Amino acid sequence: MQTVLRNRWGAIRKDGFVRSVGVLMGGTVFAQAITVLVLPLLTRLYRPEDFSILAVYAAVLAIISVVACLRLEIAIPLPGLDEDAANLLALALLSSAGSGLVTAMVVMLWPAWITECLKQPDLRSHLWLLPLGVWLTSSYAAIQFWVTRKKGFAMLAKTRVTQSALGTGTQLGMGWLAFGPIGLLLGQLLNSGAGAFRLGYKVWQADKNIFYTIHWAGMRRLLKEYEKFPRYSVWEALANNAGIQLPMLIIAALVVGPEAGYLFLATRIMASPISLIGGAVAQVYLSHAPEAYKAKDLGSFTVKILGGLMRTGVGPLLFIGIVAPLAFPVIFGSNWHRAGELVAWMTPWFIMQLLSSPVSMSLHVTGNQSVAFLLQMFGFILRVAVTGLAVWSGKWISEAYAISGFVFYFVYNYVILKTVGSQKAEVIRTLGSSLVPAGLWVGGGLISSLLLLLAK
Repeated sequence: MQTVLRNRWGAIRKDGFVRSVGVLMGGTVFAQAITVLVLPLLTRLYRPEDFSILAVYAAVLAIISVVACLRLEIAIPLPGLDEDAANLLALALLSSAGSGLVTAMVVMLWPAWITECLKQPDLRSHLWLLPLGVWLTSSYAAIQFWVTRKKGFAMLAKTRVTQSALGTGTQLGMGWLAFGPIGLLLGQLLNSGAGAFRLGYKVWQADKNIFYTIHWAGMRRLLKEYEKFPRYSVWEALANNAGIQLPMLIIAALVVGPEAGYLFLATRIMASPISLIGGAVAQVYLSHAPEAYKAKDLGSFTVKILGGLMRTGVGPLLFIGIVAPLAFPVIFGSNWHRAGELVAWMTPWFIMQLLSSPVSMSLHVTGNQSVAFLLQMFGFILRVAVTGLAVWSGKWISEAYAISGFVFYFVYNYVILKTVGSQKAEVIRTLGSSLVPAGLWVGGGLISSLLLLLAK
């Protein structure tokens, strides 16, 4: 038995994918732990209304920054030559800077119009953070994909921890000093983009000889060669983020009370396991998927990754969804019971998102950017329409938004598996292997809920 275990452990250590995921997850664990552990303090330092302002700022920032690089950043791991990838990185960074400048011009020229559209007058004095956030967040994303190409996962892990500590420290300090919602907004900016400087410096030190090969002719050639990314993927990413964030903006603008703040906290809690597991797997999946595609093994490789996600990620999400309605008032304060209810509604959505998001890059690896675009347009129309109808009816608004998310990601998973050529029998076997771990988490959630109920 010892020999078998030793051999199995040796195989795991030699598995580059597993080792890379482990390194990234280690850093992401610390980063997410910092973010999540301070939330009970933040919900006592800031009002639900402050979180509503944060929800609006974060939504607008996410919509703009995801397309600020024209999606050229996700093409960086794909070229065979580092010189070509360096020219793509330069294009992405130039586009990021341009997007930040355009955002700054809009903010300076029409601040009253922006806050009127968002129905958030208190956001006006903080709009200057938006162009800075767009530039830093999108630049960090571009540099991050270069590091992914070079398989510098330890460097990424360290940067994520630093960003998280800086962002949450800012939110805690400014909250304690009663600065108001700007503390939350500034912390959000630092948490999403502060690592651009440190990571950029490290990358320059390691690969500056490659960057000396960047030139205008090379950038023009690479832009033409990877034109599908600006042509299709920009609209795909815009539809994806708008499908998630626009309903949040609608709820913040049209629903009376701090519902957007509750929804933001619920989303932040549910997104933590996604970032912890899915984010690390997505980075490493993209670095290995092109090789699997060339070897005509992308279908089996994708199912293998989905199996790992099912066994490690679905159970914790089910546990959180079960205990949240009773645990949230205890952890975050009595004002946040509504957020716990929303977590329960969002659990099916985030399970589907966990399974689809890390392997969604398979559509780009296989050259199916148009399929990815059509999928995201479907998701955008579905979510906005469902949320709009719920707002019109005046009932179950956030719940309807959560259900629409589940439907979209279920369809997304199905299309991905069909596109990469996965075998139905293999998918069923993988699903069956995850039932026992998920069942144990469900049992733990039910017992924990019972204990919380008895303790009331």
